[in-house]
Amino acid sequence: MNHWIEGLPAELEYVLLLFVLFVVPRLLQRFRIPSAISALALGAAAGMGLGLFRQDSTVNLLSTLGIVSLFLFAGLDIDFRELRHSGPTLLEHLAIRVVLLLGVAFAARFGLNLEIQAAVLMALALTTPSTGFILDSLASLGVDDRERRWIKSKAIATELLALVVLFFALQPPQLERALIAIFTLGLTVALLPLFFRFFASSVLPHAPKSEFAFLLMLAVMSALVTRALGAYYLIGAFVVGLTAQRFRSRMPAIASEQMVHAVELFASFFVPFYFFHAGLELEREDFTLASALLGLAFVAVVVPLRVALVALHRRFSLGEPVGSGARIGIAIAPTLVFTLVIADILRERFELSQTLFGALIVFTIVNTLLPGWVLRIPPLELESLHAPPAASSSEGGQEGS
Repeated sequence: MNHWIEGLPAELEYVLLLFVLFVVPRLLQRFRIPSAISALALGAAAGMGLGLFRQDSTVNLLSTLGIVSLFLFAGLDIDFRELRHSGPTLLEHLAIRVVLLLGVAFAARFGLNLEIQAAVLMALALTTPSTGFILDSLASLGVDDRERRWIKSKAIATELLALVVLFFALQPPQLERALIAIFTLGLTVALLPLFFRFFASSVLPHAPKSEFAFLLMLAVMSALVTRALGAYYLIGAFVVGLTAQRFRSRMPAIASEQMVHAVELFASFFVPFYFFHAGLELEREDFTLASALLGLAFVAVVVPLRVALVALHRRFSLGEPVGSGARIGIAIAPTLVFTLVIADILRERFELSQTLFGALIVFTIVNTLLPGWVLRIPPLELESLHAPPAASSSEGGQEGS
């Protein structure tokens, strides 16, 4: 690691990094720039501009803790009762997402001349909402409680679908290796409850208040397993969060609101390092006029299509005004984490061109900025731009109060 000033202790560099990562993004939030985008930009500036922290093992470790805790939080925060309550409408939403995913993958396969696996991953990168980031940003978007519930449920349902598709899309074409990976993942999922039972019966009585450390350790271990399977850290950490919910009765603290809040706080500290590290991996050659124009073209085509599908689905399924549905569509537009993860996978495993890689980065930066800017428009004004005001009586029966 290079030093800014000759003789400056490495410890002081990390202290300065902490200050920059946690203060500068807060200052930029007044301009409605999400802290994740600020951390990404700071990483790009440190790497491309100053040559700092590249190949830094400490930053890499903190980055891993960030992405693991983010998806552990996403798994813990799922409310299956709420998903079941909105089941029919969510199933329709997922069916639409599958059609969208297939359509975008088909376009990427032939329009961008990608092989099938890479085309599916490209479609995921362009269409999958970044649930952890979206949930973390809900408080600043000015949405009401009903919209908040639907933004959360739609983002989570879509992420569940995307994680399944991601796992199978990353499997090698050799049937034997693919079956081994599927078996290993299945074995991991099957063993997780045993770890929880052992901890509850043999460890917790002698080590009270150790649930958080156990949960985080298990999430990191599972994430490393799925990473070794070629499915990245996301799936392992997410599955641990889901498994923890099954033990609420036996271990009330493991998936309690306090635990979810603790994991959220932990993630909020380490996630900036993930985005900073992602910025460090960017190269100047990734950003050309062609990549910028292609990225903006992705935004111009994919984002309106995604928003329109959400708005029209809610219009015909729930009788909801198009403007209200569009607010939800815009709120789940950010794809930041999924796009960054998949762009990195495409570059490492499928030799994605620098133009396409840079286009994905431009695409995700722009769509992540949209909710903070667009959703500042008052709801009534937004609805008047798209559809006449209409009251929906059917929605209350399907969504609940």
